[in-house]
Amino acid sequence: MNATTQPWLEHYPSTVPETVQVPDTDVTEPLWTSANRFPQRDALDFMGVSTTYTELIDQIERAITILTSHGVKKGDRVALALPNCTTHVVAFYAVLRIGAIVVEHNPLYTRSELVHQLKDSGAKYAIFWDKTAAELGDGVSGTDVETLFNVDVSRDLPVVKRLLLKLPVAKARETKAALCAIPPSYAKSWVSLMGQAQAGLASEPVAAADDIAVIQYTGGTTGTPKGAVLTHRNLVANTVQGTAWTGADQNMGTEVVYGVLPFFHAFGLTLCLTYSLRIGATVVLFPKFDVDQFLAAHKKRPGTFLPAVPPMLSRLTTRAEEKGADLTSFKIALSGAMPLPQETAEAWERVTGGLVIEGYGMTESSPVALGNPVSPDRQPGRLGYPFPSTDAIIVDQDDHTKVLPLTERGELLVSGPQVFQGYWNRPEENEHVLVEIDGKTWLRTGDVVVMDETGSFKVVDRIKEMIITGGFKVFPSQVEEHVREMPEVSDVAIVGVPAGDLGERVVAAVVPADLGKPVSLKAIQDWCDDKLARYALPRELVVVEDLPRSQIGKVLRRVVREQILEGAAAKA
Repeated sequence: MNATTQPWLEHYPSTVPETVQVPDTDVTEPLWTSANRFPQRDALDFMGVSTTYTELIDQIERAITILTSHGVKKGDRVALALPNCTTHVVAFYAVLRIGAIVVEHNPLYTRSELVHQLKDSGAKYAIFWDKTAAELGDGVSGTDVETLFNVDVSRDLPVVKRLLLKLPVAKARETKAALCAIPPSYAKSWVSLMGQAQAGLASEPVAAADDIAVIQYTGGTTGTPKGAVLTHRNLVANTVQGTAWTGADQNMGTEVVYGVLPFFHAFGLTLCLTYSLRIGATVVLFPKFDVDQFLAAHKKRPGTFLPAVPPMLSRLTTRAEEKGADLTSFKIALSGAMPLPQETAEAWERVTGGLVIEGYGMTESSPVALGNPVSPDRQPGRLGYPFPSTDAIIVDQDDHTKVLPLTERGELLVSGPQVFQGYWNRPEENEHVLVEIDGKTWLRTGDVVVMDETGSFKVVDRIKEMIITGGFKVFPSQVEEHVREMPEVSDVAIVGVPAGDLGERVVAAVVPADLGKPVSLKAIQDWCDDKLARYALPRELVVVEDLPRSQIGKVLRRVVREQILEGAAAKA
C-alpha cells in the first residue's frame, strides 16, 4: 500500500492503521473472549431483561445441546427467521459454534419468499419466530427442512410484561397478536426445549476461519434474491476493521450499543451481533424500531453507539427535541444503507453533541468497505475512505476490465479480507460480480462514484435501477412482475422518486387494461400484500396511456422516472 496508488492514505485518520491483522479464528471465539474478560457485564438487554456474558454463554451452550441432539452438525444450513431478541443472539452463536451455517431470513417474509429461499439454501433445520412459522405453515414441503423449531418471542420479555399480555383488554390483545401466533403442529417448541436442556461440557469452536459462517440473502444489484456466502474470516475481518476504525479497542467493555437494525440485515448482523460482542459491549435489543420505546429504554440505560439508517436518526432527533429527551450519551452514530442528508447529520450532532459517521458497503463486503473518519473531518454525504486492508479502484462503466484514473467517474470496485466468496449456487453471477484484475479479486459494487482530492469517494449514480427506501432495497422487476398479473393492469413500470429522509418512494406507473376503468393504488397494494415485503409496496400511483420504450421494446424506467419528476415539478 502506498499513497501513490492509494491517495486516501495521505489523509487517513492518524489513529487508524492502514492494515489490520485478521486472526485465524471463527466468529464465536471473540464472544467467548469477551465473556472471560467481562463475565458479569450485561451482554444483552431485551426490553428490560438483562443477560450477562456468563449467562449468555450458558444459554448458547444449552442451545448447542438442543441442536446437536437433533442432528445438527458442521456444514449443515440452519435457517433463522427471528426479530431482534435474546433468542436470536443465542441461536446465531450456537449454530456457528457447532460449525453449522446460519442462513438469515426476514421474519416478516411471505410464505412464497420463505419457501424460495429455503429451497435455494437447502437448509435442513429452521429456527423461526412463531408468526413466521405460522406464515410458513406446511410450506416445508418441497424444501429440505427436516426440523422446524418455533420460538415464542414473548418468553424473552420480562415476567411483568408477559403477564400483561394475558389481560382481557384491547391493548393487551393487540400486543399479543403482534408477538404471538399458533405455529404448525409439526414444529418443536424452542422455549420448552431450552427449559429442559442442560449445558454440557464447555464447547470448542468447530469451524475454521475459511469455512462458511453465514448465507445472507440479498438482491445485490440485480434484484433476484441470492445467498451471499460469508466465511468466518470475512465476518471477523470486518469486526477487526470496524474496531480499528472506531477506536473501540480503547473502550473495551464500556460501550452500550443500541440494536435497532434488524439482525437479518448485514448492517445489523455485523455491527450489533459480531462487532458489539467482540468489544464487550452491552447490546440493547429492539424487536422493531419504535421512537418512543427507544427513548424510554435510553432513560434507563443510556446508549453510547448507534448503528442506524438516516430515517431513524431523523425521527429520533425530531422526537427528542419535542420531548426534551437527553441523547448526549451517544458519542457515535454510524449511518449506512443510504445517503446521509446534511440536515439529518446536523440535527443529530446538534441534539447529541456526538458525531454521525457515514459508512458504505454491501452484504457482499460483510458489509462495510469504506467509512468517514470518526472525527470532525467526517463529511456527510460522502462514503469516506477504504477501511484498513481495503483497496479501491474505479473502472469504466461499460467495460469493467478498463481501470480508470481515480480522478475519473466510474464504477467502484473494492478488494479486501471482508469481500465475500460469491453467491450460493450462482457460479454464473459470481463471474460477473467478482472479477480478477492484475491478479487480485475485486468486488463490483454497481455504484458509480467520484473521488475528491483527499481520496474520499462519493456515489453519483447507480448502474442498476434498484430503489432504496428506508434503507431497504426494492427491485423494480420483482414488483412489476406481481403488479402485471393484475387483470386490471396492461403494463407497469416501477421507479423510485426522492422522498426526503426515506431516501426514495416506490411509484407505480400503470397502463390500465381498460383506460376507462383505472386501477386504484389500494387495489395494487392489496394485490401485492401477500407477495411482497411491506416496504416494497408502491406508495404512489401514476396512470399513463403508454410507457416509453427502447428500440427493442424495453421499458425505459429512467425516462418514466424523469417524466414523473417533471409532472410533480409542473404541479408544484
